[in-house]
Amino acid sequence: MKMRSIVFAGLVCTLGLASFNASAADNLKTVAAVNENMATLAGQTVSVQGKVVKVNRGIMKRNFIHVQDGTGDANTNNLIFTSKQIASVGDQVTISGVVVLNRDFGGGYMYPLLVEDASIAGK
Repeated sequence: MKMRSIVFAGLVCTLGLASFNASAADNLKTVAAVNENMATLAGQTVSVQGKVVKVNRGIMKRNFIHVQDGTGDANTNNLIFTSKQIASVGDQVTISGVVVLNRDFGGGYMYPLLVEDASIAGK
């Protein structure tokens, strides 16, 4: 019986009847965790759920969206995302993007931590 189960599982996978699709919710991180682990997260896609607390629209062809989730201290409680999409202050969102370190746009716009090319979904 055990052998049949193994063979069936292999057949299901081979035929593509089963798929693995990790959703953003499976990989959620807190704002504090992204700040605290930014070096190891650099270049990776992260997802955060939180409240939009500030939005700067249309700067350098992107929107800068500040998200907080109640975690962290004064140095680690805010995460800035860039996105072509827009959100409004007070929105509860799930937002995902790629962690970038030491992003320098010039003109004094330097970000030690930024999450870029973010996609936004309502919570």
